[in-house]
Amino acid sequence: MTASDNTRTCDKGCPVFRYVGWTSVAVGVAALGVYIGRELRVRYKFNHRTPSDFYSHAGDEMQTEFGVGV
Repeated sequence: MTASDNTRTCDKGCPVFRYVGWTSVAVGVAALGVYIGRELRVRYKFNHRTPSDFYSHAGDEMQTEFGVGV
């Protein structure tokens, strides 16, 4: 018996390694899609700004009190 007879070889590749490989590729593609989608949305929102977007609280409804308070 030689050492090569005792080692287990996978002719087509072990299915566990193939599943782990395909899963990691799928997760990578999903992460890339989320990142690219976010960047496209941020650029779209940036290019479609209105003049009131340049002010910090433009359009906000805030409670204001007039008069002299103690």
